[in-house]
Amino acid sequence: MTARPPLSAALDGCTIVIAVDRRAGELAAALERHGAQVRKAPAVTIESHIDDLALIARTRELIADPPDIVVATTGVGFRGWMEAAFEADLSDELTAALAGAQLVARGPKARGAIQQAGFVADWVAESETSAELGEYLVTQGVAGKRIAVQHHGSGADGLDELFGGHGADVVSLTVYRWGPPPDPQVVERSVLQAGDGEIDAVLFTSAPGAAEWVAAAARADALDDIRSRAAAGRLLLAAVGPITAGPLTEAGLPALIAERGRLGSLVRSVVAYFGAGGAPHADTSAGRFELRSGGAVIDGRFVPLSRTGIEVLDMLFRARGGVVSRAQLQDALPRSSQSSHAVEMAVARLREALGVPDAIKTVVKRGYRLDVEDPE
Repeated sequence: MTARPPLSAALDGCTIVIAVDRRAGELAAALERHGAQVRKAPAVTIESHIDDLALIARTRELIADPPDIVVATTGVGFRGWMEAAFEADLSDELTAALAGAQLVARGPKARGAIQQAGFVADWVAESETSAELGEYLVTQGVAGKRIAVQHHGSGADGLDELFGGHGADVVSLTVYRWGPPPDPQVVERSVLQAGDGEIDAVLFTSAPGAAEWVAAAARADALDDIRSRAAAGRLLLAAVGPITAGPLTEAGLPALIAERGRLGSLVRSVVAYFGAGGAPHADTSAGRFELRSGGAVIDGRFVPLSRTGIEVLDMLFRARGGVVSRAQLQDALPRSSQSSHAVEMAVARLREALGVPDAIKTVVKRGYRLDVEDPE
């Protein structure tokens, strides 16, 4: 099979973690076509319940007594419900039962699943929140209405109680649940690498996944380092929507939120961040410098560097034209080679690798600095 050609070099030198289980391969392939190195570290799994006897029983209840309103909270959940009905040979009967119902969706993914099943969504929550959806229906009036609510993997979100409290007859449907990560050690490794600067971005597509990844960072004592790198723009945390970004925001972590709740929009947001000037940079005499976990980008040209070279350049980069002493630079070197001579050799190798030796200036008896055109 012929490999698909790259779309751009925007993510050259970037190592990206996707804390995603479902559609991880699709997301990874899209990022790799822009030059990224992708590591998968799913923080949660989706445990399917399409064979759950309770779900089939609820479906039969709705066929016998059709709902007035159907609430779809997630695309994967609504599709799972339709698949369960098909497997139980109830597909035609369920379609007929839902034909006269008002269908409302919590967001574009749920709307897409409704359309895929052959229905039309009557209303979609712009904020993609259960709160907006609930407010909309309560304002319209739900007293005496029979409402089928398809829940997301985290279980109850307050909709059952809200509608029931306003006089509705609620039928609750749980199609899948969030389970533990398939490999907790992989998740732990990803948070440690993110805190150590070996990761450029972490992508999230569900709030439970984001919450578990943050919890893993706290357990590994890496949260402060992650927060510091994210605040400086050296670590991008990107979420598919505002709900997904919620656990990040609660932990004090800045998050880039895709404009639309789709994987394609998430990929475009990450590509724009690194490829269109969103990442931190420094304008030097040798051109525009940007750092990646795998090296440096100089005027759009990626230069791979050793781990030591990246650490040394990172210290110079963060100084923004200020002098970094030899003693400070020693901290970036392996313990076995921490000496003033080793620092000189590391800087010399870095200059050679960059191909622009004048970009790093020697300050006699003081140290080194990046030749920034407008130093802070």
